[in-house]
Amino acid sequence: MDELIDERVLSKLRWRCRRGLLENDLFIERFFNRFSATLTVRQAEALGALMDLSDNDLLDVQLARKSLNQVDAQLDTEDVREVLKMLREPL
Repeated sequence: MDELIDERVLSKLRWRCRRGLLENDLFIERFFNRFSATLTVRQAEALGALMDLSDNDLLDVQLARKSLNQVDAQLDTEDVREVLKMLREPL
């Protein structure tokens, strides 16, 4: 599952990651600018799981105001934590 995603999957993932809150979009755009060329299938699936959160919960998790366990215990996996760390990385 550590194979890189292809351009078609990447394009669909980018579309799925569009959010209603500008703050979320800023985190996500920065994520894609840094990691789109090296994004693995496993990471893409974890990002997709995060996108199932509401905009407010997603922002709270990205800003560490809430833990993954607080918003959805099923999301508290190694893969999701890895992607969340990537989303939080400063410039």
